[in-house]
Amino acid sequence: MNKKQKTPDYIFESSWEVCNKVGGIYTVLSTRAKTLQEKFQDRIIFIGPDFWKENESPYFREEKALFAEWQWQAHEQGLNVRIGRWTIPGEPIAILVDFYPFFEKKNEIYGWLWENYQVDSLHAYGDYDEASMFSYAAGLVVESFYNHIIDKTKKVIYHANEWMCGLGALYINKKLPQIGTIFTTHATSIGRSIAGNQKPLYDYLFAYNGDQMAWELNMQSKHSIEKQTAHYVDCFTTVSDITANECKELLDKSVDVVLPNGFDNSFVPKAATFTKKRKQARQKMLQVANALLGETLDEDTLIVSTSGRYEFRNKGIDVFVEAMNRLLRDRQLKKKVVAFIVVPGWVGEFRKDLKERIESGQSYDTPLEVPQVTHWLHNMGHDNVLNMLKFCDMHNRHEDNVKVIFMPCYLDGKDGIIDLSYYDVVLGNDLCIYPSYYEPWGYTPLEAVAFNVPCITTDLAGFGLWANKVFGHSGELTDGVKVIHRTDYNYSEVADCIKDTVTDFSNMSKAQIEACRKQAGGLSKKALWKEFIKFYYEAYDLALTKAEERILKTKTNIIK
Repeated sequence: MNKKQKTPDYIFESSWEVCNKVGGIYTVLSTRAKTLQEKFQDRIIFIGPDFWKENESPYFREEKALFAEWQWQAHEQGLNVRIGRWTIPGEPIAILVDFYPFFEKKNEIYGWLWENYQVDSLHAYGDYDEASMFSYAAGLVVESFYNHIIDKTKKVIYHANEWMCGLGALYINKKLPQIGTIFTTHATSIGRSIAGNQKPLYDYLFAYNGDQMAWELNMQSKHSIEKQTAHYVDCFTTVSDITANECKELLDKSVDVVLPNGFDNSFVPKAATFTKKRKQARQKMLQVANALLGETLDEDTLIVSTSGRYEFRNKGIDVFVEAMNRLLRDRQLKKKVVAFIVVPGWVGEFRKDLKERIESGQSYDTPLEVPQVTHWLHNMGHDNVLNMLKFCDMHNRHEDNVKVIFMPCYLDGKDGIIDLSYYDVVLGNDLCIYPSYYEPWGYTPLEAVAFNVPCITTDLAGFGLWANKVFGHSGELTDGVKVIHRTDYNYSEVADCIKDTVTDFSNMSKAQIEACRKQAGGLSKKALWKEFIKFYYEAYDLALTKAEERILKTKTNIIK
C-alpha cells in the first residue's frame, strides 16, 4: 500500500553541535542542512547552545531582523536567544539559546522530569547538567516560537539528537502533543561506555542489561534520559543497523527508522584543483615528516593515516599502531611508509624546533628529539599513543621503512606545523585506515572515499556494514574499501590483515591504484544525502502520523 507521506511544514532540530564544531554530529547536521534547506526553505530551524554570546562565532552569523518581534517576546519570557544563519552550505536559520539562567531551576526541572517520565537525574555528574539545561531551554524556545509564529493547522516536527537533547523532546511531548517528536541516538551512551571500558560488547550484547550496566559504569542518569526519550518519542531512530541492534538490547526499544549518515560533496575540489591540492598536501606532509625525522622521504613514499576522536580502543588506534609495528618487519613491503595518527590529544603547543626546520627549507640527516610527535602534549608520560609506540620499540629509526608520526592537534589550518585543514590532509593520503571496534556509522572512511582515497575499515562500523551491503560481499581494496571482519577477540588477525593490505597496496601498479581510487570515489556518490534523505522523510511521516493519532484520541476522549 503506497500511502501519501505526510510532510512537515516546519522542522525544529536541536543538537549540542549546532554551530558548535566538536564532533561527528556536526558533520551529520551541517552536511544534511543544504538538502533540507532546499526543500523546506527557512522552515528548517536548528537550535544550538550559545557559547559565543557577544563574541563573534566562526559558525554563526547573527541577523537581528529575523523574527524580530518574536525575539523581543522571547526576551520578555526570559529566553536569551540570538537568531541568524549557520554559516554552512545552504545557510539555514539557527537559533542559539543561552541556557545558563536555567541552572537555578535545575532541581525543579529534574523533579518535573522524574514525575512525568521517571528519568533518574540523581546520579548526574560532568556534562549532564549542562546538556540538560540546554535541552530544556531548546524546548522552551520551540514552545514560544510555536505559540507566537506558527499557524496551529501546520504540521510541525521536533528532532532531538543524542541524550543531550532528550529532555527537550520530552518537554515538547508533554507541552505540545500536536508536534511530532523524533529522537536520534548516534551511539548509545552505555554501549560506548561498555566498549571504552575494555569489556566485550558484541558477543555478550544479548546478555547485557542496560540498566544494570549503567549502574556498574556510573552512567545511570545519561542512560536514563536516553532510554526514556527513546520510549516516549513518536519516532526513535539511529544511524546504522549495528547500532539499531545495540538500542534494542541496551535500551529495550527497537528503532522505528534507521537514518544512515549521508554526505555533501560540494567541498570536494574538482579536476585540476583536486590534483593541485593533493600534490600540495603530499608535499607538506612529507616536508613535515622529513624535518621531524631527519630523512629525505621522496614522492614515492606511501602516506597512510588514521584519524577521529581520541578513543584509543573504540576507534582502533591501538590496532593501527600494532599493524604498523608488524609492517616494519614485512619483507614484501615495496615502498617506504609514513603513517600519521591525526587524533586531537591534550595538545600543548606546536614544536618550535620542528617549525624552525620546516621554515629553513634545508634538509637534515638527524632526527629531532622525540621524532614521533609534531606538537608537545600536556601529558607526554601518560599518552596512550606515545606509550604504545615506546612499548613496541618504535622510535622512527633511520633504517626503519615504516615511520609513525602522531599529529595530536585539531586540523583547522592554523595548528602551526601542518597548517592545512583536515580535508586537505585527507586528500594527501594514499590509503586511510580506520579499524574501529565501536563505530555507529563512520564519517572518517566516508570522507576518505569522497576524496578518492581508498580506505580500510571494519564490519563493526556502520559504514563498513553498509559498504558490504552495496558490494554484495566483504569489501576488498579493489572495491575502494577493504572491510575487515572484526569481533571482540580477533585484534591480532585485524592487525595482520591491515599489514597485509598495506603491503599489497605497495605492490600495486599505478593503473591498479588509479582503479582503486576511482572505485572509492564511486562508492561515496552512493552515500550522498540525496540518496539517504528519503529515510528522514519516512521518519517525519511516522512522527506526524503518531502526533495526529494522539490528538484525535484526546478529542475523542473529551467528547466521550
